Amino acid sequence: YITKIKFLGFGFYIEKSDNVRVTVHKKTKEKMKKRIREITKRNRPISSIQLSYELELFIRGWVNYYKIADMKKFLKETDEWSRRRIRMIYWKRWKRIRTRYRNLQKLGINKPKAWEWANTRKSYWRISISNSFILTRALTNDRLKSWGFISALDYYNSINL
Repeated sequence: YITKIKFLGFGFYIEKSDNVRVTVHKKTKEKMKKRIREITKRNRPISSIQLSYELELFIRGWVNYYKIADMKKFLKETDEWSRRRIRMIYWKRWKRIRTRYRNLQKLGINKPKAWEWANTRKSYWRISISNSFILTRALTNDRLKSWGFISALDYYNSINL
């Protein structure tokens, strides 16, 4: 019965040792993903700086509100998914083959590979998924972090020490 309750966005579950623990409710998680999807839409005409700022504000606020909940696994999955969306945005903004080629080279990819990857016909989402190493090699997690895109899990861990 306690597992069915939703209170202020929190849900509850029972551990093996019969302890009741707090988590984020399923519907709340869906709302978070929906909001991140809105912020990281491919066709939003905002700068990368504005995008990172909006995403950071949302993530910090959300994590601070739900910080008492057990949500490490969810935040890890959400981080991976949101980084794929960010990579997809960059790939779409680079539109032309020449631009992709130049930017891939600036990010440290050698010329033949940059030319091969810039000429791919795969869709934006297909390029950004974890199986496709084109953007995960060029736009690494550390690089995204240095550009201001924070990790929800890292932020959660930093405030829950």
